[in-house]
Amino acid sequence: HLQSKYIGTGHSDTTKYEWLTNQHRDSLASYMGHYDLLSYFAIAENESKARVRFNLMERMLQPCGAVPEPDKHED
Repeated sequence: HLQSKYIGTGHSDTTKYEWLTNQHRDSLASYMGHYDLLSYFAIAENESKARVRFNLMERMLQPCGAVPEPDKHED
């Protein structure tokens, strides 16, 4: 099964928040892994590449904000 090998693929119980968090983290990791894209962001933001990398890593902690409260009506 893909779910057991790749965490980001989700499963039947994956919430919308978890799915979006995985997408955002995958995107941020890709940005950090591609040197040219990181350089582009650094130029666009007028920051050093190290600062851009640091900001991307900070955004990986909670890319979609705090975890939402579970809906009491879902059963």
